[in-house]
Amino acid sequence: MSIADLRQNYAKHQLLEHLAAATPLEQFSRWFDEALAAQVPEPNAMTLATADAQGRPSARIVLLKGFDARGFVFYTNYDSRKGRELAGQPWASLLFFWQPLERQVRIEGPVEKVEPAESDAYYQSRPLGSRIGAWASAQSRPVTREALEAAAARYAQELGESPVRPPHWGGYRVAPHTIEFWQGRPSRLHDRLVYRLAQDDTWRIERLSP
Repeated sequence: MSIADLRQNYAKHQLLEHLAAATPLEQFSRWFDEALAAQVPEPNAMTLATADAQGRPSARIVLLKGFDARGFVFYTNYDSRKGRELAGQPWASLLFFWQPLERQVRIEGPVEKVEPAESDAYYQSRPLGSRIGAWASAQSRPVTREALEAAAARYAQELGESPVRPPHWGGYRVAPHTIEFWQGRPSRLHDRLVYRLAQDDTWRIERLSP
């Protein structure tokens, strides 16, 4: 079969204005709970897109670790490629794709680091191996497998069972200015409702053509 012939007709759900929540946080929470109930694999997996100083984009999958009215939180190495790009261009886009539900959520907004205490608390909740790995990995830099494993072994011996959070590792929060909810529909006439943050901090909803 040709790649051009790969297609699927979406017909499971609909997203109409009178069914949408008043705020995007409510709508996201509703859809996230439904993704959990549907046992979507890794429902908190999201594509994070950033750009460098020349506007050249890069994207990767990261994991959502919390969300509330302030925004959407993920954790990483601040010295990684994404961290360096966010330092120069503190704006990002997030994308969730929940294929079993035929849904996407697109989020855009400015990014800032979370408070150190929040990063500390999350770091301490991670498995010990992951905490050691945050010390051992100079993320996005060239390395051999042998050197990486040797660094992990060295830090495990030096830091013991209770390592503190590395200063180069912590959380970011994307504060949404725009959130679009996409629901697949038959004949590619998809539902697209976008929430935009107005100057008075209220949300405006409009439908976009598919």
